Amino acid sequence: QDLRKNLEKNGSGLVVAYGKTEDVLSQFCKSIDAEVGSTEEGVGIKPSVVVQEEFASEEYAVDAAVRRAVKNFKTGAKGSLDTVNAATLYDIEDLPYDEGVKGIPDTFTPFRNKVEKKCKIPLPRPVPRSGSLALPMNAVVKSVLSGKSPNNAISDCSLSYMPTLADLGYSAEEIKSAENPDPRGVMPFVGGETAGLQRIQEYIFDKDLLKIYFDTRNGMLGGDYSTKFSPWLAHGCISPRYIAKQCKRYERETGIENKSTYWVVFELLWGCYFRMFAAKHGDSIFSVDGTVGQSGSNKQWKMNDKFLQAWKDG
Repeated sequence: QDLRKNLEKNGSGLVVAYGKTEDVLSQFCKSIDAEVGSTEEGVGIKPSVVVQEEFASEEYAVDAAVRRAVKNFKTGAKGSLDTVNAATLYDIEDLPYDEGVKGIPDTFTPFRNKVEKKCKIPLPRPVPRSGSLALPMNAVVKSVLSGKSPNNAISDCSLSYMPTLADLGYSAEEIKSAENPDPRGVMPFVGGETAGLQRIQEYIFDKDLLKIYFDTRNGMLGGDYSTKFSPWLAHGCISPRYIAKQCKRYERETGIENKSTYWVVFELLWGCYFRMFAAKHGDSIFSVDGTVGQSGSNKQWKMNDKFLQAWKDG
């Protein structure tokens, strides 16, 4: 909802759909192609899909399915899917290893030492200019996007559609739990970029907590012993590069540059390393024997429902 609102402020919009990505996009392409192809000016569409690159089999499988969908939604279709690297502190292309990500060491410290010495953290990309993400002006395309096309509307897919938790398969008990946060929680976590940016502003500048982060980061009580940026980072609402930029801004504006102001960026580098480690090793990171592996190992994953529930309950 927050992403949709921010895009609308920019003169754009967000189409939300419920279903398998490849199925929805295939139907989406067919619907728009049918509308555009039915006009005198239209001869069909050539869809181009751009997604953030992820590094494990499930994500690769979805990418492959979407690529097939945009290439095969009709005879002679020439759609494409391209991936872009994001969510890392440093660009993979800038790594100081001849083999790129495949050449990174399998332990963090030598990676950190070399990357910090040889690389520079890129600035975050600027916010798109107003109108630069404008929706198509073609009336028939807009009718499909809005869900108002009389012949090619797609169920549960439009610029205004938003599924409920019940639509997504959650039980009444789970919905009640989600709508009534546990009072033991250290703070309310609201999704979206707006809340994530507010937390960065609050922690670093308004409460002036960055300068003592190293000393308080391992605390267990309260909402401010650590940054609490992780939920927004994990969902892509904020970027590690933006946080690093704000840390540098704090050092510049306050004149305070200490172990704490460095340590937040240092821990962002851990996240960057693990994403690159996954890119190097692929699915072996989920192996019972890890990325090293053991010849002839007969270990197997085990599931203990009782222990799992105890972990969930805390």
